[in-house]
Amino acid sequence: MSHDSMNLMIGGEAGQGLVTVGQVLAKALVKSGYHILVTQDYMSRVRGGHNTFTIRFSSQKLDSPCEGVDLLVALNQQTLDLHAGELNPDSAVVAETGFTCGQAPCLNVPYEELADKRYLNTVALGVAASLLGLERELVAQTLEAAIGKKKGDKVVEENNQALEKAFAWAQGQTHTLKPPAPAQAGEKRMMLGGNQAIALGALAAGLKFLAFYPMTPSTAIALTVISHAEQMGVVYEQAEDEIAAINMALGASYAGAPAMVCTSGGGYALMTEGVSLAGMTETPLVIAVAMRPGPATGLPTRTEQGDLLFALHGGHGEFPRAILAPGSVKQCFAAGYQALHLAEKYQTPVFILTDQFLADSLRALEPLDLSGLSPVRPGGGGAEGEDYRRYEITEGGVSPRRLPGLGPELVVADSDEHDQEGHITEDLELRVRMQDKRMAKMKGLVADTQAPEFSGPEDADTLLVSWGSSQGPVAEAARRLAEEGQSVATCHFGQVWPLAPAQFAQRFKKAGQVVVIEGNATGQFAGLLKKEAGIAAQRFIGRYDGLNLTPEYILRQLAS
Repeated sequence: MSHDSMNLMIGGEAGQGLVTVGQVLAKALVKSGYHILVTQDYMSRVRGGHNTFTIRFSSQKLDSPCEGVDLLVALNQQTLDLHAGELNPDSAVVAETGFTCGQAPCLNVPYEELADKRYLNTVALGVAASLLGLERELVAQTLEAAIGKKKGDKVVEENNQALEKAFAWAQGQTHTLKPPAPAQAGEKRMMLGGNQAIALGALAAGLKFLAFYPMTPSTAIALTVISHAEQMGVVYEQAEDEIAAINMALGASYAGAPAMVCTSGGGYALMTEGVSLAGMTETPLVIAVAMRPGPATGLPTRTEQGDLLFALHGGHGEFPRAILAPGSVKQCFAAGYQALHLAEKYQTPVFILTDQFLADSLRALEPLDLSGLSPVRPGGGGAEGEDYRRYEITEGGVSPRRLPGLGPELVVADSDEHDQEGHITEDLELRVRMQDKRMAKMKGLVADTQAPEFSGPEDADTLLVSWGSSQGPVAEAARRLAEEGQSVATCHFGQVWPLAPAQFAQRFKKAGQVVVIEGNATGQFAGLLKKEAGIAAQRFIGRYDGLNLTPEYILRQLAS
């Protein structure tokens, strides 16, 4: 057990039901009052391979996953072979009778004596839940909700019987597992993942159209929107490819429907021409990019922060854009909401950058506060009738946007350079004025840039800098160093473009050394800081082996 928390890892092959077991356990822990942080590691295949579902839980709020395992639920021998070396002191292992546990403190469960082989994962769930001290009735209710009514009463009853026998068997076993202090039950909370939160944030902002082509790890954004589409009046389309998806979204947005696409690195590569079209036609559009290790298909189910500069520069030509990079599930909701509003306000593409770790990471959250939130109101402003000019040159670069068919105004769009009415032109002097008009939006985007979050002393010896999903591991690493008496502060960027150096440059100058920590090989954000703010970090710590950053990884690198 580490820092008043416990790490539970369930390992096995795809198809063994480990995600079902993990999600039921995670929900039961949340209902019992615990805070959780889930990390999912899975191979790029439908069945087989080695996958893990890890839940860190505590009575205290958690920022990050951590290394080490306190309870290992091994659904196959490979899990024992790969992870027995990660066990912490006083840990326990749940494995089937006949598995080779070596020196691991193993509880060999007679699965087939307790239930039909169809319910082996339910037996594993019951044994693990009992060892953690969870109430059987609560776990049973959570399992029944997960199974759903489609499976029928007979399946529910047989699962319940398997669960009951597993609990009874586990209560007769001896082990040294010591779950964290009892949590405060009764607090109303829910379990939510990063992708789900992005989708809910966009829905809260009035999303009305979503197009996508399925691509791990972004697909859950679309699935969440689809699950609420009828209730929220959203039109969605699984397109034939990413090129079609982004162009469908552009058409919807042009007609007045707040629109979003979601994809991952390879899919975004196909979308870039559409991004450029959004820039030229000044069409509001949100692009959610869930990063994974590349190049090409790379490690399609693993995590990395390698597409920051790709999101910044994707699309030919120069046009304004904003890039949000939430660091937690709660921030994912805020990013989904803010992105739609920014896109509409500045009539330009806005990106949300997440990654597999954050996309699949489940957390316990208090109900989201929807008070004060308002939906996007597309269109409006400018002269009426024949005096209306879609691309009128304004001081801030934002032109009046009327919606086609909703008034007498002629609404014209053109991917070629155009005049203020929207008609094609090769007047080179006008080209300069129109480009200056579009780029003038950057001033407003900079003014609206979300300030980075600082924590710790202003004149700390070390300032640890993070963006996106690296926030939590960096925050916990800093806390551990502070507990050792070191002078450490943190700075997290939830928006990585545009940067507003006035918000952070002076604070950086007060730090003894600046260390940028991110999930890529080349220090993309560290380079951006140097280019845009003239801040050269003394150190860069990168991770690009497909795994998420952890406090332990950061501390090892700092000490090296």
